[in-house]
Amino acid sequence: MEPIRAFIAIELPGQIKAALSKLQDNLRRSKSASVKWVNPESIHLTLKFLGNVDEAEIPALNKALSEAVKGVATFYLELGEPGAFPNCQVPSVVWVGMGGEIDQLLTLHNNIDRVLAPLGFPPEKRAFSPHLTLGRVRDETLPGERKGLGENVAALKTGAKPSFKVESVSLMRSKLTREGAIYSCIASFALSG
Repeated sequence: MEPIRAFIAIELPGQIKAALSKLQDNLRRSKSASVKWVNPESIHLTLKFLGNVDEAEIPALNKALSEAVKGVATFYLELGEPGAFPNCQVPSVVWVGMGGEIDQLLTLHNNIDRVLAPLGFPPEKRAFSPHLTLGRVRDETLPGERKGLGENVAALKTGAKPSFKVESVSLMRSKLTREGAIYSCIASFALSG
């Protein structure tokens, strides 16, 4: 049986996806670099990438995630300012940061790390940096074009900071195709009200 490429994420409501689409449109107008933009319908807040897992591991993952959300109340997040990895001078990934009740988000993230470590999914070595990926700069983009895109990202403001209520966490499947990744929810875990 083929392994499942899996990750854990917070799925976004429609109004947040619409706001992200507007940000992408503003950056597209600059036409300073070749960027593969993420379809706004596919954007999510990744909490942990698991990689390839066997289907037989799904029940244990579901049980662990049910444990991770216990005692975590629903909370609000909002869109922050745009940025780039590794930085705006030489952007490779364009993203939007997150604001709002970040302490609750970090508690949820830490719970997920704690319950998944015994299952063979150790915590990341680098600190968790909550963000939504808008696009990836193509490798062939020239340094000057990258710099121009980075300047546009740094100058762009999100304006009103739309917020949303986080009510659940999802175990997601990522199927890679020529057109890009297709995401589907394997299971969802509700936070406490």
